[in-house]
Parts: sequence; C-alpha cells; structure tokens
Amino acid sequence: METLVQMLGPDVDWKQVLLIGMSPVFLIAFAIEWQVMRGRGKRAQFEWRDILANLSLGGSYQVFELGAHLLITGVATLWIYQHRLFDVPVNAWTVLPIFIGVEFCYYWFHRTSHRVRWFWSAHVVHHSSERMNFTTAMRQSLLYSITGWWLFFCPLIFLGVPPPVVFFLYAVDLCYQYFVHTESVGKLPRWIEYVFDTPSNHRVHHGRNAQYIDKNYGGVLILFDRWFGTYEEEQEKVEYGIATRQPHSANFLVLNFHEFADMWRDVFTRGPLAMRLKHLWAPPEWQRPNRSPDVEFRGAKERDALLS
Repeated sequence: METLVQMLGPDVDWKQVLLIGMSPVFLIAFAIEWQVMRGRGKRAQFEWRDILANLSLGGSYQVFELGAHLLITGVATLWIYQHRLFDVPVNAWTVLPIFIGVEFCYYWFHRTSHRVRWFWSAHVVHHSSERMNFTTAMRQSLLYSITGWWLFFCPLIFLGVPPPVVFFLYAVDLCYQYFVHTESVGKLPRWIEYVFDTPSNHRVHHGRNAQYIDKNYGGVLILFDRWFGTYEEEQEKVEYGIATRQPHSANFLVLNFHEFADMWRDVFTRGPLAMRLKHLWAPPEWQRPNRSPDVEFRGAKERDALLS
C-alpha cells in the first residue's frame, strides 16, 4: 500500500482521474437503465434536453476540476499535509477506517452544502433537475472548488492521511453515488437500506416534498444520517427539484450560476451590512425580515427568461 501512495503522485488530481476513467462505465450503465425503463413503459424520467444538460454539466465539471486542482485544491492541501500532525500509514488495515473518515467528512460537506448558502450556491446545480436517472449524478457545478468542497476533507489531511489517498477514496465514494441516482431499482433488503445509501434513500435526498427536504446526506453509508437525525425513509412518491428558486432552463450558464448570482445580488441589495452578509452563511431559504418575496424572485425570473 505504501507503493500505492507513491504511485498516487502529489501533483495529480486522482479524484478526477478515477471519475474520468469511469465515464464509459457510467454511460453504459445509463444505456442499460434506459432500456430497462423503456421495457417497463416508464420513460417519464428521460427527457433528452435534460439529459444533454446533465452531460454538459458533468463534462465541464471534469475539465474545470482538473484546472482547479492545479491552482487551488492541490496547492492548499499539500501545504496542509506538510504541517500534518502524524504520518498515517496506508495499508490493508487502515484503508477501511480512512474510507469511513472520508465518508464522515463527506456527510458534513453535503449537509453544510444544504444549510449554508455559500456552499449551496454550487451544490444547487446537482438538485436542479426535476427528473431522476443515472445522468442526474453528472449534474455538477463549476463552482465546487471555488466555494471550497476540499475544506471539509482537510482534517484528514492535517491528521496525516496523504491528499492523493483522500481524493482517490473520495472518488470511490462518488463513483458509488452515481448508481443510486435511478428509479429503476426499488427498495433493497432492509439491512442494506439500514446501512447503505441506496437508490431509495437517495431519491428521498433529491425530493422537494416537505418531509424529504434536507434528508439523507450520506454518500455510501446512511448510518451518519441515522445517528445525526437526518434520515428519512422513502414513502410517498418523490417530487424532484429545488424547493426554492427552481430554474426552468437547460442553459449551461443559468444552471451553473443562477444561485451564485442571486446570492451576491442579495448581498449587494441595500440594507444593514450584517443582514447583507448573512445571505452568505444563512440557509438558502432565509430572507431578510419584511422583505417582499416578489423582490426576492423577480431578478431570477428575468434572468431565466433572458438566458433560457
């Protein structure tokens, strides 16, 4: 395993290497999913305008993350690793605990991405589709590295886990998540549903039904949701999309930047400085007291009409 650490060079974004390498597998899985659902007469979740938007968002995310790793992520995490507390060995005995640590960090990154608007401004892209199929997993934002997804994994690096190992295991986590974005699989045996993130558990996460909002943040495991009170079982049919500011557009720019632009518009709207800055860290649904919802949404509607 030490040889593996040496092979995972410090200057390579192993997260993106694995995700790009898995892309043909992802596309083949989608083709199989489409055929299966077509055979069942259930094609409502396959709309080609939406699928093409998913693919374009996924491809651009891949390219942008490679560049961001060279300029931001790789530089910052290597600096942190140089100041690490310990040297954590990577071997057959430690790889599973490290992976669970990565999953734990992912849980808090994902949860924060729903409850802090700064991080939501990137993650919202993933939730902007009103359909669910494998390509929905590819619906990713150009802003993730800018808003700082990697900050949540820095504790592992500071403890002494090599950054390439953290990123590679995070990519394994993300690869698994691709296969839970589907309606082709119903509920699995109860013990699997109890331990793992499954298609059923993850459909809940994408729901804007009142009881499903901000639930089931786990990537591979659903145990942290059960332990920290964010678990919800799939019961009624899931309505996909965003509870606030749903963009009805397949435009690449709108999907990537609609919430980021709205956030900064709110920050620069006249008012007390503390209230203006609160738009950065408050939950996405937070509005200033006595502010008209019409003011909140008018700019977004005009923007969508212009760019769609």
